[in-house]
Amino acid sequence: MTHLSSTHLPGPGPAPSDRRRPPRRTGLKAVVAVSVVLAVAAGGAYAAGAGPFARGDEPLDPAAAAQARAFLADWAGDRLDGAAARTTNPATAREVLRNFTSGLDIRGPRLTAARAARTGDGDGEVRVPFTAKMPVSGLGTWTYRSQLPLRKQGNGGWKVDWKLSLVHPHLSESAKFRLEREETAAPQVTDRAGASLTGGSYPSLQAVLGQFAPGGGGPRGAIRLVDRVTGDVEGTEARFGGKGAGGDKPVATTLDASWQAAAERAMAHADGKNASLVALRVDNGEVLAMANSPATGFNRAVSGTYAPGSTWKIVTSSALLLNGSVAQDTVVDCPRHLVVGKEFHNVETSEFPGATFRKDFTESCNTAFISLRGKLGGSELGDVARKYFGVGQEWHVGVPSYDGSVPVPKDETEKAASMIGQGRVQANPLIMASVTATAASGTFHQPVIVRGGEDTTRTTALPAPVVAQLRSMMRATVTEGTAHVLADLPGGIGAKTGTAEVSEGEPNNGWLVARRGNVAVACVVEQGVTGGGSAGPVLHSLLSAVPDDPS
Repeated sequence: MTHLSSTHLPGPGPAPSDRRRPPRRTGLKAVVAVSVVLAVAAGGAYAAGAGPFARGDEPLDPAAAAQARAFLADWAGDRLDGAAARTTNPATAREVLRNFTSGLDIRGPRLTAARAARTGDGDGEVRVPFTAKMPVSGLGTWTYRSQLPLRKQGNGGWKVDWKLSLVHPHLSESAKFRLEREETAAPQVTDRAGASLTGGSYPSLQAVLGQFAPGGGGPRGAIRLVDRVTGDVEGTEARFGGKGAGGDKPVATTLDASWQAAAERAMAHADGKNASLVALRVDNGEVLAMANSPATGFNRAVSGTYAPGSTWKIVTSSALLLNGSVAQDTVVDCPRHLVVGKEFHNVETSEFPGATFRKDFTESCNTAFISLRGKLGGSELGDVARKYFGVGQEWHVGVPSYDGSVPVPKDETEKAASMIGQGRVQANPLIMASVTATAASGTFHQPVIVRGGEDTTRTTALPAPVVAQLRSMMRATVTEGTAHVLADLPGGIGAKTGTAEVSEGEPNNGWLVARRGNVAVACVVEQGVTGGGSAGPVLHSLLSAVPDDPS
């Protein structure tokens, strides 16, 4: 069966998605639920005034470019009233943008602007080209290029000169887009050894099983360009999924039934809170287990968007070690408070005067890391995350995933927050398990749940001395630091805890990442307060239940 949805102009569009709504009862209900959360959370990656311009671009007219940047930021962040207000026709712009993104099930757009340029006809118009990456719920990412026309107003300011074609070059008064989904029955799914995996036996996989199609082709669909009056198809803009070469052949995944069962049981230690975890192989990125609590919710483990908190200090430490700013024995004082636009403090307002960088890492000292922000350039943290850890590149995991975001900080306060995995840094357990694996081995491997998929990532190996120091500090975090909850387990485990602020008055999310042998794991517990206290028991249960690495 094929399901259709489309853009409209004008007229009321679909109601905005509600983060907490129940999933639709279709073959893609888990995917839709995943995407709803992405729509809400991914907006945080583009705060107003934060530019999606590529590093090094120097716009021709700063004022015009700034307005283009703000328009794209508002559109990407689902602040459609704000985006529309930046145009010459706010009422129409608001309706079209809403219908385009909601009507085509687009969640969390990523809009990247290029260099601004004046048109050659001397009319004073400035154009800003941009690349749009539009994640279509449960299907994949639709990528295309368009451009924003901007015109100077009578008051001297700039506005986006509203045209349908700026949304997409083929959108017009006579043609619109239609999303077609081909519903496929949930296939048989097996683990890495051929054992059957079902939602009844492994409840956390309920959010994943509907994302596969028989033969491993994945969910299928297309975006068509159609005549507004007749509905006739004029062209196909994007296709998603394939027919799958296997017919009724079960989908063979990289999951391990023993690890998955242990992960399901470990979720009981989240004490009823929303939580998720991922376990994957260090040597090749193959996912061994992913689990969510509640099991009937969306797949937080792979598609959630969270501030990673102090687990991100693995990446921050890598950046500082790479450029020679610190070594393990470098003295970096850890005061109780530090003010950078706002007051930052350590968990339970702890302090360690005269601490070494190693001590700052093992005790997860926020103020020490923030004090080192001047050692990194504005985009350096994001560059390191992308170049060495693959974060922010497009991953092809085998199911829809969110692949992280590390925007360039817009000011010193946000830069300070980024140093400790706050601000607009976004990740999830899949990303942080991968970060942990990369830190342990030095080499990034794109995480996968189905072998043989596309891999477009391009990364550089971490230097051996950096890897050695990261492994040493992570091991010390278990033996003498905040991850002591894992100290009684064998295997020379290395780990990093994290506490991530969510909003004023809300309990913090708790994080823990760990590496044992050839396995890296990551867990987040929403409103868990501390990483060791909330995520610690979850990962302790998991690692206790499966003492041997999979072959």
